[in-house]
Amino acid sequence: QVQLVESGGGLVQAGGSLRLSCAVSRRTFSTYAMGWFRQAPGKEREFVAAISWSGITTDYADSVKGRFTISRENAKNTGYLQMNSLKPEDTAIYYCAADRGPLRVGVRGPSEYDYWGQGTQVTVSS
Repeated sequence: QVQLVESGGGLVQAGGSLRLSCAVSRRTFSTYAMGWFRQAPGKEREFVAAISWSGITTDYADSVKGRFTISRENAKNTGYLQMNSLKPEDTAIYYCAADRGPLRVGVRGPSEYDYWGQGTQVTVSS
């Protein structure tokens, strides 16, 4: 069983930054694509960003492009989401996910992912 644990969430003012981390329990993480999703109250879970196993290919939702950066350190079994210029509408629970298959840019449904973390709350105040 693969376990994912997010950390780094919190309360920040609009315009501020946060860095989320996703620690993965299995070394085969280096062969998985990884994604970040978020879910605000009363809304569906939505795609934020994804990265290929090598880190070479990335994919971003239009709403975060230019503000968020996804990255990974396979040697540490850890993925990251750097979030800058945060807005109140970024407030949500953020989840990391791992996909045993290759990253397919533009394919962004939660059902594509095999393993999920429990989520970390991000709150952006205005």
